[in-house]
This record gives sequence, structure tokens and C-alpha cells, in this order.
Amino acid sequence: MEKSALVALLLLALIGELGVYALYGPSSPVLQLNPNNFKSKVLNSNGVVLVEFFAPWCGHCQALTPAWEKAANVLKGVATVAALDADAHQSLAQEYGIRGFPTIKVFAPGKPPVDYQGARDVKPIVEFALQQVKALLKERLDGKSAGGSSQKSEPSASVELNSRNFDELVLKSKELWIVEFFAPWCGHCKKLAPEWKKAANNLKGQVKLGHVDCDAEKSLMSRFNVQGFPTILVFGADKDSPFPYEGARSASAIESFALEQLETNSAPPEVTELTSPDVLEEKCGSAAICFVAFLPDILDSKAEGRNKYLELLLSVAEKFRKSPYSYLWAAAGKQPDLEKHVGVGGYGYPALVALNLKKKAYAPLRSAFERDHIIEFVKEAGRGGKGIVPLEGSPVIVKTEPWDGKDGQIIEEDEFSLEELMGDDSVSKDEL
Repeated sequence: MEKSALVALLLLALIGELGVYALYGPSSPVLQLNPNNFKSKVLNSNGVVLVEFFAPWCGHCQALTPAWEKAANVLKGVATVAALDADAHQSLAQEYGIRGFPTIKVFAPGKPPVDYQGARDVKPIVEFALQQVKALLKERLDGKSAGGSSQKSEPSASVELNSRNFDELVLKSKELWIVEFFAPWCGHCKKLAPEWKKAANNLKGQVKLGHVDCDAEKSLMSRFNVQGFPTILVFGADKDSPFPYEGARSASAIESFALEQLETNSAPPEVTELTSPDVLEEKCGSAAICFVAFLPDILDSKAEGRNKYLELLLSVAEKFRKSPYSYLWAAAGKQPDLEKHVGVGGYGYPALVALNLKKKAYAPLRSAFERDHIIEFVKEAGRGGKGIVPLEGSPVIVKTEPWDGKDGQIIEEDEFSLEELMGDDSVSKDEL
């Protein structure tokens, strides 16, 4: 038994050592990757690299093998086609969030990896690779060199945070923030610095990265219980409960993690009633676009109708939850000055406008107040929109009582007689 067990262990060790050869032999045109060459062959490559993360026992991986090798031959000299045994190198696969096999990711210099979601055949794989190559060439032609010496002089997109701006920029923000707490003398921090800069630049416009010099900001260090360097904290939807990032200290791993968190930590969408100037400032002050709906009077729609409008707006907000938009509503006539400034009221309710307070501009929805039309309107506004109108002056927002969720009450006037109306001023026929 002991001898057979030893043989089994040796066989397992041999299989693990051979790893990639289970699908791709030594003469295969597919570049065989492992943790020792991944950085030099993929992350530091000057060209496009397609990487298949596979498991030797996976039937779909086995079926892909001939197409993958043919793609490697077709793309030879144009792009690199590679493979990594994710079963044998699980920690490396985990850095890239690999959960199924085969997973194909395309790496281009200076960018986070892109998932290939197309058909598992030679032609679509090659066509997708060529798209990535063309995009890289266009950037270089336009002078946007990725990687190399030019990247060293590129300013970092990581925001310098301190006790004066931390609450305003991070804690009051709706965006996902990942913050590095470092010390200038820390060797691990110095090693992380170029990776952090690269990740920040690649994630620009999607996830905010910031950094805190703990030598200069002891109060922030104490506030967030930072006890070692570097410490990386993630401030998601719940800003009061940041949690540590414990993944690999490479740009690609940080980027992959950040994009995953962007999916799971985005705050749930909301449609807020506009009841005061503070609400407008809070919701629209920092938003790229603020969509304001003007709904019919409660006597016209009743609670059931108003709730349907709010559910419609909420479904649109859910669809665009990754976009930095805010959604407000006000009942007809409750904010008369705002209605006047954006030209609402003359063509009835409900109405919708896209409002940009920073640019002092707005655009009205000119089609039906229906989901498909509103979705197209939001898309158009995000692209810069058509029919943008300058916002003259600053509308006055009045403080109103929030809707109580109930139907409106019709105020009944007391009945009165003509004599009561005329009172003592009336003259009877006898007095004439």
C-alpha cells in the first residue's frame, strides 16, 4: 500500500509539473505560461497577448485546443497566443478572477485585460485579436504610447488625500474609492508605487484611486486603524465600513478587483423627491447629469398612478446604475421657479429634463414619458445630447413637505346662501 501510494503521489507531482503540456505539447505554437514568465511575457509585453486560462480535465478546453493552436499560427508575428494551466497555478488564476474554463483574456500594453466573449472558433478569435491590435496601433499613431518610457512621465490619476479633503472626496462620494495608506520610507510601498500608478491611470473614469501619506496624516492613519504599510482600504457603497484589499500588489490584480467591486458595491439606485435646495445640491451638485421628473398633481394621478411613474423612473435608474447620474422628482407646481427655468408646464405632466448644474444647461424629453423613450433620452444625454438649452440664472428651490404616499384630499367648501354672502350690505325690498 505504501509503495502504491508513493507512486500515486509521484504521478500527481508529475502531472502538476507538466501542467500545460496536458493540452499543448513542447512543439505547440501556443506560448506556455507559468508564474515565472507571466509578467515578462504578458504584463511587460509591447504587443497584444491572448491568454487562455484552462484546466486539463475540462472538456471545453480540450475542444478548444486545435482552434487555439491554429489561431496562434495565424496570428504569429501579429499577436501572441498563450495558455496558462489555471488548475496547476491557482493563485495566479485567482488574481484575474477566473471562475470557469476556458476563460480567454486579451492583454494590451497599459490597459486592464479584456474578456473575450465570442465564439470559440479560429476566425472570430483572430478577428477579435486584430481589433485589439488596430486599437493599439491607432493609439500609437495618435501619440498615445502605451507602456515604455513615455509612461514613466505620465502623471498619476491617484488622488492625494488628506484630512482636509478626505471626507468631501471619499466619504460623501457615491463613487467606489480604493485608498492606499503608505509611508514614504516603506520599501513595500515603493515597490507598489508604479503598479498603483498604472492601476489608477487604467481605471480612470471608472474607479477612484487615492493615496494617503501616513507620515503627514497621522489623524487619518489612526481614524482608519492603519497599523502597517501599505494598507489598502476599499470604500464601497457603505462608506462607514471600509474593508481591506488583500489581493496581489500588481496593477492587473488591483484593476481586476476594482472592476469586480464596481459591479457589487455600487449603491442601489434611488429616485428622490425634490423638497429643498439642499436636496438639489446633494443629488445634482456632483452628478454628471441630474434627471428631474415633474409628475402630475396627486389629485390627477392618485397614489397608484404616482407610484407607477416612480417605479418607471426607478427601473431606468437601475439600468444606468453604473453611470454617475441622479434622479429627482417633484409634483406639478411644487417648484414653480424651476419649472419656469426649464420650460415645463406648458406641455403638461409628466415631464422630464436632463439637468447639468455645472454647465448651466438642460435638455427636455420631447417624446412620450415611456420607458423606451426615457432610456433613449438618458443615452442621448450621456453622449452630449441634442437640444441642449442654456439654463438662465439659478432657479429658486422652495422647501416643501414630502409626499406622504397617500391619495390627495379634495377640500370641500362650506355651503352658504346668497343672503349670508351679501350680509348686512344687502338691501331688502321692504326697505326700498
